[in-house]
Amino acid sequence: MKIMTSELQFKTTGQTNIIDISREVQEGVLQSQIQDGSMNLFISGSTAALTTIEFESGVVNDLRKAIERIAPRDILYEHDRRWGDGNGYSHVRAALLGPSLSIPIKGGRLLLGTWQQIVLLDFDNRPRRRRVTVQIMGK
Repeated sequence: MKIMTSELQFKTTGQTNIIDISREVQEGVLQSQIQDGSMNLFISGSTAALTTIEFESGVVNDLRKAIERIAPRDILYEHDRRWGDGNGYSHVRAALLGPSLSIPIKGGRLLLGTWQQIVLLDFDNRPRRRRVTVQIMGK
């Protein structure tokens, strides 16, 4: 069994910035030379998340709107009252989607569906530099 750990960095704009990171992640799988196993992704920070989606403008906009309905930015959050930083909504959004993903690898490729891409979502109220830890395990 081989385990490889690396880090990807992305500049984000915040405000529910959704970035397709599939190409960078798949490149890491190819460089690892692991043919069969799994890949785990983890984003550090409490105001960002990882998921998969068909990365096309209609679905991306639908996801943004759904997230706004679930955890609207224009309501009172206890976090904002305590810290005054105005990003309580971003913490709630990130907690709902989660910081990690696990994807199987077969034949040196991620087993994603035809229209399925890996996306980073930055919910914070300001631009950030986000770090995604990639851990690939297998043979």
